[in-house]
Amino acid sequence: MKVFVTGGAGYVGSHCCKRFAEAGWEVVVYDNLSRGWREFVRWGPLVEGDILDEERLTAAIREARPDAIAHFAAIAYVGESVTEPDRYYRNNSTGALNVLDAMRKTGVEKILFSSTCATYGTPQKTPIDETHPQAPINPYGWSKLFVEKALADYAHAFGMRYTSLRYFNAAGADPGGEIGERHEPETHLIPLVIRGILDPDFTLSVLGDDFPTRDGTAVRDYVHVADLGEAHYAALKRLEGGGGSETFNLGTGVGTSVAEAVAAAERVTGRPVKRRIAQRRPGDPPELVAAAAKARDMLGWRPAHSGIDDIIRSAFDWHSRGG
Repeated sequence: MKVFVTGGAGYVGSHCCKRFAEAGWEVVVYDNLSRGWREFVRWGPLVEGDILDEERLTAAIREARPDAIAHFAAIAYVGESVTEPDRYYRNNSTGALNVLDAMRKTGVEKILFSSTCATYGTPQKTPIDETHPQAPINPYGWSKLFVEKALADYAHAFGMRYTSLRYFNAAGADPGGEIGERHEPETHLIPLVIRGILDPDFTLSVLGDDFPTRDGTAVRDYVHVADLGEAHYAALKRLEGGGGSETFNLGTGVGTSVAEAVAAAERVTGRPVKRRIAQRRPGDPPELVAAAAKARDMLGWRPAHSGIDDIIRSAFDWHSRGG
């Protein structure tokens, strides 16, 4: 098995590359390093390039001759997508179309797509299963939903097969300590909480305490990035074995509020987190929790590292070593 991984220098992409390599698969990473990290590319060669450069992308796929594409390359800040929607539609939507067109030109028929629970918008019911209506409330979610629709249409018209994986909140760090969560700028809760533990001068901004949730702070379903790697491995194995196109939620079914995540960090590390209440971030729903039975039943996927204490512990271990 040879996998061409767009965005393989990023957070989730790099962890999935490690899992693919552990399975004995060949990995080729294609990344422009605008939001990824060269040092995260450890399990195969790096081809520097942009998914918006269709000519270079097509040439890289043709040279690699992969069995499948794993498409992670995207920008993923909800707040930024509200202020810069043009950038999100161009990179996430047009870029994905370039990947699909490059696949057609090079004869690659299988693709694994990194999607998101942001395609659901504000949930009508919780937990959210894959049949829940999709009504995004921010351009990031819309840019990903566009790709899901394009995948279905390309599959119908051109015989491609795909798996879309709708992540809930990826968190944590590689249990082996080789890679972890790093963004610039950092907007994700868990690394910011860890920063609050390690940097006495940093104050964590809790974005809203007036949500209609049990403690007023936003509730999310945190899933360990190593568990995401396992799900991607299982999904690609299924495609390689002839499985048809499907969409799966990747989450635990357990929601953790911001306040509960902070409390877990204080409990696990024995250190306080200085915090303040700030305004809500535009485009944030109050609660997102997955129903993930489909992934369990069809992929055999069960999160093994996604308890909030385990997530905090792995993140703290990685960041405290300078990650």
